[in-house]
Amino acid sequence: MSVFRTKLINFVGSMTVVSLLAGCAAVHTSIAKKDLDVQTKMSDTIFLDPVGPDKRQIYLDVRNTSDKTNFDILLPIKQSLQSKGYIISTDPDAAHYWLRANVLSVDKASPTAAESALHSGYGGSLAGAAAGAAIGGGLGGWSGAGIGGLAGVVVGSAVETIADAAVKDVTFMVVTDIEIAEKAKEGVIVRQDSEQDAKQGIGGSRRQTSSEVSDRKKYRTRIVSTANQANLEYNEAAPSLTAGLVRSISGMF
Repeated sequence: MSVFRTKLINFVGSMTVVSLLAGCAAVHTSIAKKDLDVQTKMSDTIFLDPVGPDKRQIYLDVRNTSDKTNFDILLPIKQSLQSKGYIISTDPDAAHYWLRANVLSVDKASPTAAESALHSGYGGSLAGAAAGAAIGGGLGGWSGAGIGGLAGVVVGSAVETIADAAVKDVTFMVVTDIEIAEKAKEGVIVRQDSEQDAKQGIGGSRRQTSSEVSDRKKYRTRIVSTANQANLEYNEAAPSLTAGLVRSISGMF
């Protein structure tokens, strides 16, 4: 067998193996992620005191500061709470409960980013994590067979890129901070102390502290909702993400 023929066999063999592996990975993802998987998790549990029918009034302040302005949860939350017998009040002083929610982020993310956002809790960081891999090495001392193998890897990588473009494992994540305030019982005085660091340029900061007496007890939590599926699009994920988030929020009452 000639040297050229040996190189050709090595080249074709390497290309075939890598191509098959790339194809198998894409097929595995498409099968394993064929069904939509939606999860909604809360960073901290909130227990509210039970009240009579005359106190089932809630003032809503729901905001969306993400870049997805069409992600609306205000109306579904209203409908869910009303179905439980609560009255939506426009007067914060008259309402027994305040429900304040801010949708911070609606975007693609990795599972690591979702866990990080959840563990950070209310007001925590949204920083995620990306994973990557690199292959490196010198070219000196490569034999003919090695060059053929390298060519196979290059071609196989191209095939893998095409396969990855056709089948993607996509996760959308929604991060929402929640604050609930409820009126304290008659005669109960609630003291609230707060501390905040205000940055002053690059090298300085200023700490602000305040104390106040209130008639409301406040609770804070963060809700992280994720939707995962192969080749998932935002318009397909949004309804399920909204339903899970609304169910979690209204479930606190």
